[in-house]
Amino acid sequence: MVQLHVKRGDESLFLFNTTVDTPLETLIQQITAIYNGRLKVKRLCSEIPELADHGISLPPNMQGLTEEQIEELNLRDEWGENCIPSGGSVFRKDDIGRRNGQAPNDKMKEVLMRTVEAATALISKKQVQANVCVTVEMIKEALDQLRGAVMIVYPMGLPPHDPIRMELEDKEDLSGTQVSLQVIAEDECQLWWAAKEMQRGKKLQDYIGRNEKTKLVVKIQKKLEEADDDRYLDSEWSDRQALKRQFQGLTNIKWGPR
Repeated sequence: MVQLHVKRGDESLFLFNTTVDTPLETLIQQITAIYNGRLKVKRLCSEIPELADHGISLPPNMQGLTEEQIEELNLRDEWGENCIPSGGSVFRKDDIGRRNGQAPNDKMKEVLMRTVEAATALISKKQVQANVCVTVEMIKEALDQLRGAVMIVYPMGLPPHDPIRMELEDKEDLSGTQVSLQVIAEDECQLWWAAKEMQRGKKLQDYIGRNEKTKLVVKIQKKLEEADDDRYLDSEWSDRQALKRQFQGLTNIKWGPR
């Protein structure tokens, strides 16, 4: 198997196994799915602790309002009356006013937090250090774990406006947010290796030959991203001669007096 070390810029992301006869269209599809899937898991693992601490999301027209303002406007959270966590709720006020404060009890909170920890470990960058390759199935497993934990704590489901439910149903609206800049659509995704874009319509072997034991550092980016920036030419991952020097034992050589 060919092992790809996928980076974005200088940030190490994950390892991925493939074969030399894989079409670039397939490879880009797989890597994009894992890349965006990791982002989704990270967003959920950021939001679920808020659910554990402060309960379900308030309707958008009630978020950020004081109790006096809600009473004055005669607003009512109908979902809050139905979405009660298993075992009853504990009041923990959300100071920023996004969630209703009816939090799960400590036992149910622990279910959520343990699952967040497990899902985070599956997509962690530490998997690179452990030489563990990430797969689409691992991303699905992490999402299924998170979905299952939420269903245990909220068997009646979450309100349709809760960002956790929207993420799990692929209805999230990231427009205007910082995290939206991280997402890369499949048709906008490019893979670069050795200062070259790996073009759709070719196979991996067109770039690296037929050695299935090859290890590569590849860069994922959006089309036109850094198009006018040549700094990548100085990066180690783009050095065409790096692999050759490594085999010849010519890396890490220092010249001059000791």
